[in-house]
This record gives sequence, structure tokens and C-alpha cells, in this order.
Amino acid sequence: MSFITTEDGTQIFYKDWGTGTPVLLSHGWPLNSDAWEAQALFLAEHGHRVIAHDRRGHGRSTQSWDGNDMDTYADDLATLIETLDLTNLTLVGHSTGGGEIVRYIGRHGTARVAKLVLVSAVPPFMLRTNDNPEGLPIEVFDGIRAGEASARAQLYRDLADGPFFGNDGAGTVPQGIRDAFWLQSMAAGHRGAFECIAAFSATDFRPDLAEVDVPTLVIHGDHDQIVPFDVGGKRSAQLVSGAQLKVYEGAPHGITDTHKDQLANDLLAFIDS
Repeated sequence: MSFITTEDGTQIFYKDWGTGTPVLLSHGWPLNSDAWEAQALFLAEHGHRVIAHDRRGHGRSTQSWDGNDMDTYADDLATLIETLDLTNLTLVGHSTGGGEIVRYIGRHGTARVAKLVLVSAVPPFMLRTNDNPEGLPIEVFDGIRAGEASARAQLYRDLADGPFFGNDGAGTVPQGIRDAFWLQSMAAGHRGAFECIAAFSATDFRPDLAEVDVPTLVIHGDHDQIVPFDVGGKRSAQLVSGAQLKVYEGAPHGITDTHKDQLANDLLAFIDS
């Protein structure tokens, strides 16, 4: 198993598959790098070096007490990128991972980055505020926090059977895929998973998007019930100059599973373009 160690001693687990132009995949909450397995395997089989890490507090990485915030996530990512000396890199982020990679650009620039892909991603800003009326009310995230605090195993089951894969997820998404979501979620540390809710919902990524100066692809399902299209992908595409937008008709949030082949092919086409 491969790990890098950050400045505060946190160990970050990562996978490193294949050879060629590097692609880094950043996962959503409360999952880990296993969420990207289908796309990672496909891209590695098609001539790319694919790196996928477990964010601190998630999966096989250290369940750190502190640092469960976007700035630290981005700095951990910078340590991974610099340790592996990745250049000409395509950054791909799903959901919370989209926030992580955008904040990385905001804090560390694009000297090592060639392209950016946001998949069902949380930028530009999920929380409704006076200057962000398009966001979601704080009660939505307070409800997730309450579930995380009181019965997180049931929260993750409810997400897998409901909004993550669509409200009818239990009827249309195979049990094994929903079980994999639950298993990955339970591997996250309780404190890290709880604090990450604020990180993905209350972080304003608009200044970070303003720093994006590389070709960008935004992919989002128009039936996403976790990060609604009008809150996430549509607005991010408007804020990044020249961004390409692909809307997956009828798709939910969890398109890494529900639309895994379409997503893999779209990623490869963009990376190779």
C-alpha cells in the first residue's frame, strides 16, 4: 500500500496505476478512491498514469482530528502532487473532490496542471447566503449533520437507497453498488466525515474558479439531487472562461457508477484532446 506523509504527519493513501500522461481523481464525500475504480481502470488501460487518493479522514488515510477543511485537503493534495512530481496533470474531481481540486488551484496555481474536470461537483458555492441566493438553505446541511451525528450507518444507507443514485435508487441501482457506497462511507472517520459536511457546503469556491486558466470540462446530471445542476455544474461552467459543459440527461449524483462507461469515455476524449 502506498502512502505519502503530510506536514502534520497525516498519512494519505493513494493508488498509482498505469503509465503515461498523469490523471488525478479526487473522490466525493464520504467515499474514498475506490469510488473511481471503473474510470481509473479504463484510463490506465488507455495510456494514462492514474492516481487516486483517499482524502484525510476517509478510507485508508489517517483519521486526523484536525484539518478536515478545504484548505488542508488542497494542501494535502499539493503534497501528493509534489511528492510524485506530477506535471502536465489532468485534475478530475467528483462532488466534494471537485471542491478539493478547485481549492488546490486557488492555493497552488496551475503550474503543474494541464486540464480540469468537474464531475457533479460542489463548486461554486452550495450554501444559500445573502450574496449566493441560488444556494441551498442551511437546513439541508443541518439535516445531514444530524444524521451523521445520530445514526451515520443509517444515513449512508438512506443516501444510497435514495438521492445519491436517484430517489428510486433502491429499485434501479444494483444492491451491490449501494452496498459498496455504504461500505466506503463507513470507512470514513466519524469526526472527519462530520466536519467535511461544512467543508463541502459552506466553502465559497468562486474565487478559486476565477483562478482557473486551463481547459475545463464540467459534467453534471440534470437530475442530481445532492448537488442540483442549477447550483453546481451550470454555474461553474458559467464562471470558468471557455469551459465545456456536458449535461447527462436524467442522471443522478452518482454518475461514476450509474453512467460509468459514458463518463470514462468522456474523460478520455477530453484528456486526449
